[in-house]
Amino acid sequence: MKDIAELLARIWIAFVFIYEALDSLVFFSKTQATMTTYGIVWQQDFILYCIIFILLLGGILVLIGYFANFGATLLLLYWLPMTLIVYSFWDDPADLKRLHAIYFMRNLAICGGLLLLIANGAGKYSIKRLIYIMRLPK
Repeated sequence: MKDIAELLARIWIAFVFIYEALDSLVFFSKTQATMTTYGIVWQQDFILYCIIFILLLGGILVLIGYFANFGATLLLLYWLPMTLIVYSFWDDPADLKRLHAIYFMRNLAICGGLLLLIANGAGKYSIKRLIYIMRLPK
């Protein structure tokens, strides 16, 4: 049961980031406008393409379980600063404070899932384990 839970957790965590990457790609100009509202104006195209690449690479690595630690680290290096920038509920007006606090806590929970993945690895059902099992004897 533990192995299936690890696999499902990896799939669900990966889909959050893959979906965000595809959403940022489809709505590229709207994402740039959002970046402008948060004060990120220097080299927006380059930064956004790098973010999309990091989200796709990290999400795919987590999904397939090959170098999942590296993929989770990439995702964590993006997700934690983004959470602190976008959902800074302590600076928000009273009507948005509660909603942004909930989103902030949700994103921290995702960071916790990524940290667990970094600490425990991809688990039994992963491409890395499959490659290890399929090695021919010397």
